[in-house]
Amino acid sequence: MLAWTIYISFLGAAAVMAVPRENARPARWIALLCALAGFGITLAAAMQYRAGELMTVADARWIPQLGIEYHLAIDGISLTLLLLTGIAAIAGILFSWNIERRVQEFFALYLALIGGVYGVFLSFDLFLLFIFYEIAIIPKYFLIAIWGSTRREYAAMKLALYSFVGSAMVLAGMIAAFVTAGATTMNLAELARYPFPVHFQMWAFPLVFVGFAILAGLWPFHTWAPTGHVAAPTAASMLLAGVVMKLGAYGCLRVAMMLFPQGLDPWGFHVLGFGSWRDVFALMALIGILYGATVALVQKDFKFVIGYSSVSHMGFVLLGLMTLNLIGLDGAVLQMFSHGVIAGLLFAVVGRMIYDRTHTRNLNELETMRLSRSLPFAAVTFIVAAMASIGLPGFSGFIAELQILIGAWRAFPAFAMLAGVGILVGIAFTWRALQKAFFGEAAPAAEAHPLPPVTLPEKLGALLLMTATLVIGLYPRLLVDLILPSLNSPLFAGLHKAVWR
Repeated sequence: MLAWTIYISFLGAAAVMAVPRENARPARWIALLCALAGFGITLAAAMQYRAGELMTVADARWIPQLGIEYHLAIDGISLTLLLLTGIAAIAGILFSWNIERRVQEFFALYLALIGGVYGVFLSFDLFLLFIFYEIAIIPKYFLIAIWGSTRREYAAMKLALYSFVGSAMVLAGMIAAFVTAGATTMNLAELARYPFPVHFQMWAFPLVFVGFAILAGLWPFHTWAPTGHVAAPTAASMLLAGVVMKLGAYGCLRVAMMLFPQGLDPWGFHVLGFGSWRDVFALMALIGILYGATVALVQKDFKFVIGYSSVSHMGFVLLGLMTLNLIGLDGAVLQMFSHGVIAGLLFAVVGRMIYDRTHTRNLNELETMRLSRSLPFAAVTFIVAAMASIGLPGFSGFIAELQILIGAWRAFPAFAMLAGVGILVGIAFTWRALQKAFFGEAAPAAEAHPLPPVTLPEKLGALLLMTATLVIGLYPRLLVDLILPSLNSPLFAGLHKAVWR
């Protein structure tokens, strides 16, 4: 049934395009029903899934001459991210209920993107995964270029160029792995069992890891992310931070680390104090944490604050991956889910609830409006999202970042302490944005021009995301029991033997 998450999304995109232009209402409902159906199917699969197993969803020969199959499967890691995709898809549509310009095209591209994301998380054939990965990139460009705001053409082109450069690196590594393994299969599970030569893994691992990590916002390849987030319409920002960046992090773990684990082994020599690719990427992740948080602290544009905070929080994901211990890796996957929900909520408040009503994102201007009075629901929602973002106990961000810091302490004690400083800076920029946007001194003119109230679809979308972060924060075992057995599965046996700490 899980394969239908892909089919429903693409069929929904086609159905939306068939809706008459003069009546956009059915397009919204078709998109929402498709998103609800996809999430319902994923939720049903999660309830039936047996932890630790690799469950085949679909398996058919596609291009037998090259060993390429239409092979869909899930484990606990991919299931966690499928649940995130379903939640983000529904929330994004609810926050796009106000779209009036080219409605059919907007929701068609939106559903196509969601179908591509579902495909990536379900694919267990390397070629198929790459195809879906590319399918997800194309709608992003048009959603930003057509419905975006600030420097939208520049942001869309920059995102596309960075994405395609990363894709080219992944493609090169994928072809090299296929040829080295005997040019008989693209099956991820079979390639994970193949003993690639150590010297091959030493260059294939960084090539593929960086190719995927570009989309995950790895410093210094992160610059597409803040501009893309700021220019994108609200739903696209939510998806970009919520699930598209997770495609990159997922690829780092599922492809680079699973297929080429010995690429993380020590080199046997040191260059500028680095003795392995693990050291290099851990430092780059740490710089991303500190850099993103520090730059967010001085931003005047509210959306740029959230954009740079996403770079910082994704740095925790990549640092967790580089710990190479169970608690750090579990925290990294949990942080993918947590950040996807929280970032989506933050962008929804800033983009839809505030910017679409005040027509400004400048914190100095928002400070004179005292939005806590004129938009109380937006203020409460942002407070909840802010508390979740800074890692307050009871929210999903707390348990995710706690596990990453524990894993980092075991692997890189100094990095763990510096990452803790990043959290403190994160508290500072979050508190500053909260104070300026919602609790400044209202100017007399602000009282004379009341703002439109928050609508029911927006409230439903916000409640969905708040519920998700609270439920996982209060009972993280719902996801941890899916993730940990998968990390201990035979798929990661090569990682266990090579560099497991």
